[in-house]
Amino acid sequence: MHTLLPRWTVAVPALGWAVLAAAWAGLGGWFMLLMTAALIASVLAAVHHAEVVAHRVGEPYGTLVLAVAITAIEVALIVVLMLAGGPATAELARDTVFAAVMLILNGMVGLCILAGASRYGEQTFGLLGVSASLATLAAIAVLTLVLPNYTTSVPGPVYSPAQLGFVAVVSLVLYGTFVLVQTVRHRDYFLPPEAEADLHAHAERPSVRVALISGGLLMACLILVVLLAKALAPAVEAAVAAAGAPKALVGVIIAAVVLLPESVAAFRAARANRLQTSLNLALGSALASIGLSIPAVAIVSLATGWTLSLGIDAKSTVLLLLSLMVATISLGTGRTTVLQGAVHLVLFAVYVFTTIVP
Repeated sequence: MHTLLPRWTVAVPALGWAVLAAAWAGLGGWFMLLMTAALIASVLAAVHHAEVVAHRVGEPYGTLVLAVAITAIEVALIVVLMLAGGPATAELARDTVFAAVMLILNGMVGLCILAGASRYGEQTFGLLGVSASLATLAAIAVLTLVLPNYTTSVPGPVYSPAQLGFVAVVSLVLYGTFVLVQTVRHRDYFLPPEAEADLHAHAERPSVRVALISGGLLMACLILVVLLAKALAPAVEAAVAAAGAPKALVGVIIAAVVLLPESVAAFRAARANRLQTSLNLALGSALASIGLSIPAVAIVSLATGWTLSLGIDAKSTVLLLLSLMVATISLGTGRTTVLQGAVHLVLFAVYVFTTIVP
C-alpha cells in the first residue's frame, strides 16, 4: 500500500464535480458522454479510496465503511426524491430497494463467485458470518417487501401507520444487532480465513492522515456517483421509453449505477482470492440498503401522511423467495464453485428479463 495516494484518485473527484456543475448549468447532448466517463472514473476512484480505508481499519470494518457510506447516500437520494415528488413517489422506495437486493443477491454475488471460482477452482469462506447475514436479510426482506401484501388493517400492499412504524423499528433493530455482531460480539465470524488474510499480512498500512484523506475523497466520490446517476436519469428514461421497455427498468439501471462502487470492490476482492471480503461487502450492502432505507422512508411517510407502498407483486415475491432459498443453499457449505455463480447469474438474468418482458 503506497504512503501517498495516486494523483488520479485525487484529481477525479475535482474533475467530476466540475463536470456535474457544467451539467447543472444546462449543457447536454454530447456532454452526456463526458458525464458517463466522469461517473465511471468516480466509481474507480471510490473503490481505491475504500480499499485504502479498509486496509487501515481492517476487516470487517473496512467492508462496513463502503456499504454504509453508499447506502446512506442512496437513502438521502430516495428521501429527497420523495419530498420533491410528493405522493406520486409512493412506490419509489420499494422499487429501489427491491432492485438493489436482487442486484446484490444474484448479480453481485453470482459474478463474484463465478469470477473467483473460474480463476481458483474452489474458494472457501467463513460459514457462520454468511449464515448470519442471510438470516438477517431474509427476515428484513420478507417483513418489509412481502408481508404488507397480507396484512388486513389497510387494503392493498401497504402498512397502516402503526404497522409501518413498528416494522421500521424492527428493521433498525435487526440491522443494528447485525452490525453489533459483525464488529464486536462475533467479529471472528466475518474475518477471512488465514490463507486469505495472509495475502495482506505484509502490506504496509496507510497512515492515519492518508486514511482520513481517502475517507473524505471516498465520500466525495460516492456523492458524485449518486448525483451523476440522477443527472443521467432523464436520458436513461428517454432511452428506455424509446426502446419500448417498461419504466421499471429505469429503477434497475439507476440502482446498478449507484451500486457500482460496491460491485467493483467485491469483484476485485473475489478475483484476488478474498471471497470472504467479497461476500461481506455484497451481503452487508444488501442489509444496509434495506435496513436503513425502509426506516428512513417510513419516517417521511409518517411525517407527511403520504401512503407508502411496500409490498411487491406476486412475480417479484417468487423471485425474491427463490433467490433467498438458493443463496441459503449455495452458500451453505462454506465452499463455492462455478456452479453456484452460474445459478445466481441465471436468476439475475431472469429478474432482468422479466422486468423488461413482464
